[in-house]
Amino acid sequence: MVQLSTGEMLRDNIARGTPLGLLVEPILAAGDLVSDEIVIAMIREKLSSMDSIRVIFDGFPRTSAQAKALEMLLEELSAPVSSAPLLEVPEDELVERLLERAKIEGRDDDNPETIRNRFKVYLEKTQPLIDFYAARGHVKPISGLGTPDEVYSRLKSVV
Repeated sequence: MVQLSTGEMLRDNIARGTPLGLLVEPILAAGDLVSDEIVIAMIREKLSSMDSIRVIFDGFPRTSAQAKALEMLLEELSAPVSSAPLLEVPEDELVERLLERAKIEGRDDDNPETIRNRFKVYLEKTQPLIDFYAARGHVKPISGLGTPDEVYSRLKSVV
């Protein structure tokens, strides 16, 4: 399977100075989100160039509109969604992990208050996506506790 990270794809286009990169660079520099239309077009281009569509999306979809557009695109390409793994990790564990990352990477923006706020926003924004994929029978809950190898093994079993 191929991992497709929309963030990496956008940064790559910026680095290569492509028309898409020139379009999105000021958007990202301003801290804004790239429109659903641009992200979907980028995903469409990438998927259309693949012989066999076997991907894991990273950072996408982020909105219900993106999920609906992705579903339509995958239907066009005869590559339906097989699963939507949902890593489940208690909030306190996530806070600990991100605080550890802050120490290792020297990230000032990772403190307990901002992390908990990000978690709250994540839940608010993500719940509609979870509901969208659950209604289609695609959500596969996975425990995100344990070693990275253990979590990866559980993830592989559902994709």
